[in-house]
Order: sequence, then structure tokens, then C-alpha cells
Amino acid sequence: MIKDGAPYGIATAPDGALWFTLVHQGRVGRLVPGEEPVIHQLDPADGLPTVIAPGPDGAMWFTECKGGRVSRITTDGRRTVHEVSSPYGIAAGPDGAMWFTEMEPGRIGRIGADGALTEFDVPVEGGLPSFITAGPDDALWFTLNQGNAIGRISLAGEVSVHPLPTEGAAPVGIALGPDQALWFVEIGAGQVGRIDTSGAITEHPLPDRAARPHAITAGPDGALWFTEWAADRIGRITTDGVIEELPLPGLPGEGDGGRKAEPHGLTVGPDRAVWVALEAGALARLG
Repeated sequence: MIKDGAPYGIATAPDGALWFTLVHQGRVGRLVPGEEPVIHQLDPADGLPTVIAPGPDGAMWFTECKGGRVSRITTDGRRTVHEVSSPYGIAAGPDGAMWFTEMEPGRIGRIGADGALTEFDVPVEGGLPSFITAGPDDALWFTLNQGNAIGRISLAGEVSVHPLPTEGAAPVGIALGPDQALWFVEIGAGQVGRIDTSGAITEHPLPDRAARPHAITAGPDGALWFTEWAADRIGRITTDGVIEELPLPGLPGEGDGGRKAEPHGLTVGPDRAVWVALEAGALARLG
């Protein structure tokens, strides 16, 4: 359990530790498996730290969607802040920069190794760009949660948009799969989708269409793993579309009808296991 904390995003750092955000407490934590976590309090604390990702510089980068900040934090807790507008997803690009989404203005941002900030408009009004990840094609791919589409941005800032076949799909998480395609989850439609670099889209309905899948990552086993936020489960899908659903480990207080795990982010840990951030107050290790 994470005392007095609500884990939301999680990622493995270059230093072999797990880093995670505590969304409601305005904190970021670092965990070496088998040891006690180290927690860094943010100031101000009301920024809602959400997604966290490793940078090419050995540090971790995270977004504060309410606070309007993208931050870089070193292993010893030193922090550098960049002021932006409602950032959410963040990922390292193939150009050595950090790329992130800006939800409300509908932009994609880039912070270079020299700290220079560049922003690019997404041509979908109200599209709400959400998660972002590096693709196999020297570009970044992102979800448009309210635009019902997947976007691609080149390193030069050229944006293309691929509408989804399912209305109201509301895509959120996206990740590069072992087949060199982009895999994403549709929280509104209860599906997992796949898009290749040509723009061809395939959608796979979940057994429970009300599970509200949230985040997705490539696993250590050649499959994709994703969280089912409403169902308190973890899903696994192979690259040929075979889906398996797994229950989460029990939490103290479950069984009284009111305790929910609320799985959000997930990552492959330094031990090659899948780790999940549970907003109920824990990090879960699968396997």
C-alpha cells in the first residue's frame, strides 16, 4: 500500500526504479522493488500530477494537468518546471525531446534538450488530445479522446488525423506494440484498437464492454496489457486479437461493497513484471 496516496501514472526509470504520481496529493514517488518508497512533495500540491515517463536524459518527466506544468525530476528529487496549458500525456520522442499533449487548447507540445518549448495545433476542435507515444516511423502518435480519432505528428510538427470506425469510442491510452503497430484502448466503447502506420484500423471488442479500459502498454511476453478501470481488472491482448482478463490482487477493505481498486497506469517494471497504479492507494505487481 501507498500510505495517504492515490497512484495514477507509473513508469520505469533508467535507474531501475519505478516512479509514480500521487494524483490527489500532489506528490511523485520512487520505488525500488523490495524497499520503502521515497515520496517527493510538489509545491504547489494541487496540480494533479498524472502521467509520468522516462526522459532521454536519465530523469523522469511528468504532467500536472490542473496546475499547467510539465516537470522534470532527477533521482534525488531536483525539479525543473515548464509552464504549459492542461498537459496530460507525455513521452520521449526519437529526437531526444519530450513530447506531450495539451488537452483544452488541443495542442501537442515539445520540450527540447535545451529546454525550448514548441507547440503545434491539432486540427480537431475540442478533440482533447490525451495519451501520446513514440511510433516506429520517427513520429509521435496520440489519442483524441473527444475527437474520436488517432493522431500522428511528425518531428516537424505536421499533424494527420485518423477517425475511428466506432462512434463515441473515446480513446485514451496508446502504446507501440511488438508488431510495430500502435495499440490503443477505447474507454467509451469497451474496445482495444490497433492502427498501423498506413492508417488501417482494427477494433477488438472486450468481453465486458462496460469495463472502461484506460491505459495500455507492451508487456514482457509479446502481448499488450491494459487496465479496466470500471471492472477492477487487467486485460491482456495478443497481437492476433486474443483477449484475456485477469482479476487484480485484493486490497484491504474489499468485501464491504465500497472498495474499488481503480487501476489507471501500468508499466513493465525493472523485474520484468507488469506493475499497475491503483488509485485506491497501492501499486500492484502481476506475476
